[in-house]
Amino acid sequence: MEPPPISRDDIEHAVGVIAGRLRRTPTLPCEDLGARHFLKAELFQHTGSFKPRGMLTKLASLTEKEKARGIVTWSAGNAAQGAAFAAAQAGVECMVFMWASANPIKVAATRAFGAEVDLGATGPADAHERLLEYVERTGRTFVHPFDDPILQTGHGTLGFEIVEDVPDVATIVVPVGGGGLIAGVSSAVDCTVIGVEPDGAPTLSAALFEGSPVRIEPRSIADGLNAPFTGDGTLAICRERVDDVVLVSDDEIAEGMLFL
Repeated sequence: MEPPPISRDDIEHAVGVIAGRLRRTPTLPCEDLGARHFLKAELFQHTGSFKPRGMLTKLASLTEKEKARGIVTWSAGNAAQGAAFAAAQAGVECMVFMWASANPIKVAATRAFGAEVDLGATGPADAHERLLEYVERTGRTFVHPFDDPILQTGHGTLGFEIVEDVPDVATIVVPVGGGGLIAGVSSAVDCTVIGVEPDGAPTLSAALFEGSPVRIEPRSIADGLNAPFTGDGTLAICRERVDDVVLVSDDEIAEGMLFL
């Protein structure tokens, strides 16, 4: 049975959870693109990405017993920092499985929030397997980095903010790794939503084509988007709420980074 969709009431609840704990990031006009475009500047968020929105919302939903066991997740770096940040605020122990090639700056930032980091994995899929074994052995509370409806309601708050700042927004373009952000944002808005994935990590595209999650070997310079699969719940939401997903090359990603 597929999980229920995320409701606007759920996202409104998440707004209350993160209020006063995260920055209200700006939605900035970008006239250089030659049309009426705006950029939602989550780089100014705590940890430098949107991830704390979902992690704070998820941790707020845990029972005291679940918090007492400590949390664990796996990540290339952004969800790792988001989990560590949220855990530090909640006074909860945090373990993160990353991998040997993870960005050392992100590893250091995750540890700076007090999390323990395991770098023994060879890549994302291996880190996920190591995490599952660790959860089985220790009983730690697993907080999924993207495929969790409560976490996604937190990410949906970003969609609310875009609509507040640009009420007549027609299209929102969302980067896709595991799909947690686009699941949340698409549930929060009524406009067209388009996902963008690296062509070396077409996680959501492959799942939509096959009709179910597909494991891939992601290879992209966009390390934060190198998820090896999306989840059933995320796929169900995106199938209903996302209008299209397009693929871009690493060269196009690099060109976009230089432009910005």
